[in-house]
Order: sequence, then structure tokens, then C-alpha cells
Amino acid sequence: MRFIKPTNSFVRFLLVGFVNTCVGLCIIFFLLNAVHLSYWVSTFTGNAIGACVSFFLNRSFTFNSSVSFQRGLPKFMTIILICYVASYFFSEKLVVWVNEIQMVSTSVEQNGAVLLGSVLYTISNYLGQKYLVFNTVKTA
Repeated sequence: MRFIKPTNSFVRFLLVGFVNTCVGLCIIFFLLNAVHLSYWVSTFTGNAIGACVSFFLNRSFTFNSSVSFQRGLPKFMTIILICYVASYFFSEKLVVWVNEIQMVSTSVEQNGAVLLGSVLYTISNYLGQKYLVFNTVKTA
């Protein structure tokens, strides 16, 4: 049961990520479906807005890190960008491939790719932030 304790960094990451994801997905779906921007512009914009808040909350709340802004911010942005491109590229390709087998509308295809991409992004982003960005813990 140690894994589900609120002191677990992954649980805190998920709490922060839940809010960021809700905001990001609302922005993505609004831009994609209401404004009719492209898949890439919509997903990039939604994730960029969530990333701004994410850096500060994850540094202080999730990982309790003393990593400096000068050292942490470039790594954070690099991890965010790599996770974003890999997750949403892979999810789009996977959903397009599945769509070749079972035909669905373009809207369903794109929205499915967004949802799958957000799951892949969350997992890869946590691992990158935990082990590559915020791996220095504050001393009390």
C-alpha cells in the first residue's frame, strides 16, 4: 500500500497532473473542435499552458526538489518537449493504424489520439521529471 500513500511522489504528480491535464485537455478540445485548429497546434498549445504551472508545482510540491531554476528549467522544457512529441506522434500513428482496421470518423480518430497521447505523455513525463529534472531532494 506504500504506493498509494499521498506522500508518494507519483501520487502527488498525479494530483498536480490531474489539474494540469483537465485544463490542458479543455484547451486542446476547444481549439481542435470549436476553433478548428490542427491537431498539432491544439495539442501543443494545451500542453504548453499546463507545463507552465507544472514546473513550479512539481518542483516544490511533487518532488520537493532544490534543483535551481537555471539548471532545472532547461531540462524540464527538454523533457516536456520530448515527451510531447513522442507521445502524441505515437498515439496519432497508432490510432490511424487502428482506424485502417475499424473505420471511424476523423473527429473520433483525432480525439482518441489526444486521449491516448495524454496517457503516454503523463507516464513518460513523470519518469523524465523524477529521474532527470528534479532528482535533487531538498534537505529540511
